[in-house]
Amino acid sequence: MSESVSLPALGESVTEGTVTRWLKNVGDRVEVDEPLLEVSTDKVDTEIPSPVAGVIEEILVQEDETVEVGAELVRIGDGSASAAPAEPEAPAAEEAPEVEAAETEPTDVATPSVDSDSEEEAPAPAEPEPAPAAEKPAA
Repeated sequence: MSESVSLPALGESVTEGTVTRWLKNVGDRVEVDEPLLEVSTDKVDTEIPSPVAGVIEEILVQEDETVEVGAELVRIGDGSASAAPAEPEAPAAEEAPEVEAAETEPTDVATPSVDSDSEEEAPAPAEPEPAPAAEKPAA
């Protein structure tokens, strides 16, 4: 069972977006709210997060391709579709989810390294918050 991820409405007057970069590839495991791709519109450049956890089964839109809001971008499944072709034998297919669980851990290990990059960016915006610029003029 796979879920389609569509281009969301990114603004009131935004009708289309251009895929600028895929952050994940077919076969990659993703968690809910994990960024999948970057999209550019005439109003904003943003990342599109995954609405579901699973394994990317198919990328439907290539980089530098422009699509309408609501267009399908990617299909995310539970990983059973990618495990079955890799292991054609039925007993081996039953063992595949255990292998995927083991593969998930290294993928999750790689994900925090991406998050740690985000954490390096996080202190920069956090600095203006503690510096109460509005309080000084008010006092």
